[in-house]
Amino acid sequence: MNNKILGNQGEQATADYLERHGYRVLARNFRVPVGEIDIVAAKQELVAFVEVKTRRGLRCGTPAQSVTYHKQQKIIQTARWFLRQRHLEDKCLCRFDVVEVYALPEGQWEIHHIPGAFET
Repeated sequence: MNNKILGNQGEQATADYLERHGYRVLARNFRVPVGEIDIVAAKQELVAFVEVKTRRGLRCGTPAQSVTYHKQQKIIQTARWFLRQRHLEDKCLCRFDVVEVYALPEGQWEIHHIPGAFET
């Protein structure tokens, strides 16, 4: 399985996980000129901007370690576009999460949700 397929499956597993935990998915793969956010989800008055990292193992470190400062800044700028487009500035609480997804044998997924993984 190539990395693109693995990533797409990890994002679907994450969307399912978030919905099971009371979130409503507002957008997936939200793209603007400055960047992309994998999942935007809401729970009550909170909007979570979620970066999903899927791996088969820890050979290259944890998935969250790959969300560098530069990547965080792109996510933050993209989140600002999302909020402006939806007229949500100053109308909701925002948080930046990382979800680590580990592909296990037989199509199983291990999901590690890190709420508030980084700040603006």
